[in-house]
Amino acid sequence: MKKEFALAFSEVLDDKQLPQEVVVEAIEAAMVSAYRKTVNASNAQQVLAKIDLETGGVLIYAEKEVVEDVQDPRTEVDLETARKEDPEAELGGIVVVESTPEDFGRVAAQTARQVIQQRIREAERQVQYDYFHKREGEIVNGIVQAVNPYGITLGLDRKAEGIMPRNHQIRGERFRVHDRVRALLYEVKMTPRGPQITLSRAHRDFLRRLLEDEVPEIYHGLVEVRAIAREPGFRSKVAVYALQPGIEPVGACVGIRGVRIQAIVRELNDEKIDVIEWNPDPAAYIAKALSPARVTGVYLDETAENKTATVIVPEDQLSLAIGRDGQNARLAAKLTSWRIDIKSLPEATSDALHKLQTLPQFAAQAEAMAEDITKIEAILTKKAEGRPVTPEEYQLLAKFVDSVEGAAAERREAKLEAKRAMLAEAKDEVPVTAFDIPLDELGISPRYTILLTGEGYSTIGDLMLQLAVDPDVILAVNGVGPKTMENIETALAEFEFPEPPEPEAPEEVAEAEAEVEVEAEAAPEEVAEAEPEAVAEAEAGEAVEEETEEPEETPEPVAAQKSTKAKPAGEPEAEEAEPETSLEEIFARSAQRIRVPLTDDDEPGDLVFLDDDKGAEAKPAKKGKKKKKYRQIEYDPDKDVTIVHRKRKREEGGEWDDEF
Repeated sequence: MKKEFALAFSEVLDDKQLPQEVVVEAIEAAMVSAYRKTVNASNAQQVLAKIDLETGGVLIYAEKEVVEDVQDPRTEVDLETARKEDPEAELGGIVVVESTPEDFGRVAAQTARQVIQQRIREAERQVQYDYFHKREGEIVNGIVQAVNPYGITLGLDRKAEGIMPRNHQIRGERFRVHDRVRALLYEVKMTPRGPQITLSRAHRDFLRRLLEDEVPEIYHGLVEVRAIAREPGFRSKVAVYALQPGIEPVGACVGIRGVRIQAIVRELNDEKIDVIEWNPDPAAYIAKALSPARVTGVYLDETAENKTATVIVPEDQLSLAIGRDGQNARLAAKLTSWRIDIKSLPEATSDALHKLQTLPQFAAQAEAMAEDITKIEAILTKKAEGRPVTPEEYQLLAKFVDSVEGAAAERREAKLEAKRAMLAEAKDEVPVTAFDIPLDELGISPRYTILLTGEGYSTIGDLMLQLAVDPDVILAVNGVGPKTMENIETALAEFEFPEPPEPEAPEEVAEAEAEVEVEAEAAPEEVAEAEPEAVAEAEAGEAVEEETEEPEETPEPVAAQKSTKAKPAGEPEAEEAEPETSLEEIFARSAQRIRVPLTDDDEPGDLVFLDDDKGAEAKPAKKGKKKKKYRQIEYDPDKDVTIVHRKRKREEGGEWDDEF
């Protein structure tokens, strides 16, 4: 029995690739179900099963009530049997005793078999999901198991199956059963029937992972793949950038004699791949993205909703720049995230000449370039008649287009800067707190609140900023009319914005920091000076009261000296606001307060006081006369605090007690 169970148990572990604990738990759950089926036990009764992995034996333990006379052996047990399991068992108590039946029966065995299969199947699915979910986004190997018009089924590790839909396949590829295929693990979902694994060979991340496998510089982080634009089966463009000086990113990806890139091309069914170097300058980046075409000039327009780049190419490079069915231009636009307008040099020259002759903003430039305009018209006439144009004339056309388009680009940039300045100025006029208040608190109709929120105005500040820059944009929203605009303006005029918190002035912060530093430096010295005097007086047991006609002069901190003025001697002091308190004055007042234990809220080094027992507020010191207070100050290094001992004169005994 032992050998057979061990072999069967090991076979299940190897076949299902499951942990031992999962299989043991499944067997124990099956035994519990079989016991309930055999004795018809209630689900409320606690039943446990334990399996011995060495012998293969199974023991069932059930929860039963301790009684004198057993009427129902399924739920009751006598006291003698109960005390074999629990020596402290008493009548009326509940104990868990062994209740293994001699024979489970055919129905119970069938139930156990089904439970084991179900539990193992569920555990197998969960293990598969966890394994492939961690590998999502990586390349996996699979063997083709079935091919149908809707996709391909691949066999993966851990007896899992992946599906590659038709739209995730490279166009033109044909697979047969038992072919080995590499694909990207695109997505993993958990369904009632197990994990659903979707594979892809058409996604751009598949090309990214192939580059990481073939190019060590990319794998080790020396070269970074900045962008990928791909049309599976036809052409791809990859922008790379070197993160370490001295590395040529394009050459690293291509390899010696194209060995590295050719391996990727073969894997992608001879898909053409253009590797270009990423450039932070958008104009240079766009020019390289249109390779292999040669570009004459790139002129950017960021004022439009979609960023537009006008690219000028020689006449013989126009078809190459556009590509078959516009593929090259389309991939370049995806790679750079710019809308690209490609023009040939003669076409761009005609457009520039038309701008100079018709648009008023080019009038001054047209007068300055009157002589060049005549030459350009002559060259265009020669080109239209089919006569040959010399290279020098082509260069003249390129310079003419560059001067006109360059001036237009500068004008657009100035306009954009003016718009940014106007936006910044309008933002300064809007209260800062308005950008933190939701639009629904403005008090307008909920219908218009929903309309404006859908247009991107989520706060009152966003709405006020747009009204300050261009109110017509709000008026153009579908459903917003002049009457609604009046209601919005009225609501904004009547709305009361909370005051923003005032930040501390830099000078005040600096003075406060300086005062803290001065007090921290002065504290040890004053403590050291005060301790000997107080100790000597305490030993002698004498109480001396000295009256002074003038108040003691105490050194003021740096911040207090700056804020107060010196007064002539003998001039009575007027009642003014108390100056900033120095550390010595704090010690002087400490005689009217007592020390409390250090709490969790106190910081180390803090000087903590508590008001007098009577709760009376400390009386202000009299002008001209004050009595000398006897105190003792000491530093506790364990708690990092300064303790002030105060002496209070008791009744007629003349003795002094310490309170702290």
